[in-house]
Amino acid sequence: MIRKIFLIATIFTAVSCAELQQVVNNLPQQTGNILGNADIAAGLRQALDLGIDKQVTKLTAKNGFYNNNLVKILLPEELKKVDKGLRDIGLGNLADEGLKVLNRAAEDAVGEATPIFVNAVKDITFNDAKNILLGNDNAATNYLTSKTETVLYSKFHPIINQSFNKVGADKIWTNLINKYNAIPFTKKVNPNLTDYVTKEALKGVYKMIAVEEKEIRTKTSSRTTDLLKKVFALQDNR
Repeated sequence: MIRKIFLIATIFTAVSCAELQQVVNNLPQQTGNILGNADIAAGLRQALDLGIDKQVTKLTAKNGFYNNNLVKILLPEELKKVDKGLRDIGLGNLADEGLKVLNRAAEDAVGEATPIFVNAVKDITFNDAKNILLGNDNAATNYLTSKTETVLYSKFHPIINQSFNKVGADKIWTNLINKYNAIPFTKKVNPNLTDYVTKEALKGVYKMIAVEEKEIRTKTSSRTTDLLKKVFALQDNR
């Protein structure tokens, strides 16, 4: 799915908007090796589907977020002082574990993203493809975000809430925050971690989509099917 996005974005960066508009508007229906409108849209859908498999699914693996510096979920501002306070009193290991379980909860939720992305990709029309093609460098990622962000948030939020219990994050953070709040002269904290991790998980998903978008745009080796090669040839042959 991500690759479809890139496909469009790639073509845009390589050719001026006016040139691309002319190419898109004058595409004939497929005859021999000539691509028609339906083929362009199909190529974009194929690229996005491949992108999901290649990048988004990485985040569902153990430490898929925690070991990936591009998307690793760090502490919100309110909890940075908690982290420092606990380390100052020798509880650095507990602080480390607290950060790790936030990322584990995000990994748990991302598995729910794939079918939502797949449905969004199926809905791409040629007009969508043309708009993405003629859009800015991250037009494909922006398209998916606009189509899926609200649905994904509503899906992620309860899953992450459940995941906190599943991975032990609720107990770890209750203990961690209670210990911090017990330190004399500190300002008590009570952060909404479910909302925070939900939003950070979504940011991570879209960031990985953007990574694949760039791959498709800039590397011919990422075009792994005949259709992708033909569609991206529109960019290469400008």
